[in-house]
Amino acid sequence: MTARDTSSVGAPCWVDTWQPDPRAAKDFYGQLFGWSFDDPVPMPSGLDGDYYTARLHGQLVAGIGQAPPLSPPGWITHVRVADLGESLARAEQAGGRRLGPSDPGPDDRFAVLADPAGVPFSLRQAGQNDGVELANEPNCWAMSSLHTPDVGQAQAFYGAMFDWELKSLPEVPFSLWLRSGRVVAAVTATDGGEVPPHWSVNFAVGDADAIAEHAVALGGGILMAPVDTPGFRSAGISDPQGGVVAVSAATG
Repeated sequence: MTARDTSSVGAPCWVDTWQPDPRAAKDFYGQLFGWSFDDPVPMPSGLDGDYYTARLHGQLVAGIGQAPPLSPPGWITHVRVADLGESLARAEQAGGRRLGPSDPGPDDRFAVLADPAGVPFSLRQAGQNDGVELANEPNCWAMSSLHTPDVGQAQAFYGAMFDWELKSLPEVPFSLWLRSGRVVAAVTATDGGEVPPHWSVNFAVGDADAIAEHAVALGGGILMAPVDTPGFRSAGISDPQGGVVAVSAATG
């Protein structure tokens, strides 16, 4: 089993999906990835609805929560910060904006915001849930990747926020973000049309073809049929409510 650094400032530390019907999403992802779930707790930061933490082999791997009314379902990547209020102020200065109340409350531990291209992600301060406990294993979170029409703008923003440095990879159509020499995320240029700007969440799987077929059997769909990329076989799937995840099986 593989641990991930989720405590260092600037490290992506948690992923969750907010859905119109969290119980239905729990049923889908529980069967798809073999997750079990803790009893529901109220959504954090005063939001309405229930929140479920998912486990694999007894360890925390992700979360499922209630989406606000009229909000589309989707997966959110959370990045660790030392001080939520200070980080929100820095984000505003760098061109981001908070999606929700303009100022964090005294009990807030996270805040969803949009980067300069309008892509949602979350800042997460240390709290009761300190991040994933298991990653990079089959049916666990492997990587988050920003798809953006302006990689330079993204580098300026995320570099200012988290000291991320961009590393180009000429052999593949994406670049890596590093912090203190460690890979923390990936970034891919998109035209902003057919592939809208977004943070994608990728889960490691043992067999991408089998997972894609299983997703369809559970009421989901295939947005990108399994395809071979350097070192991986990957697919894009949608859950029954429209949330999207990528899955990748190592082939090397």
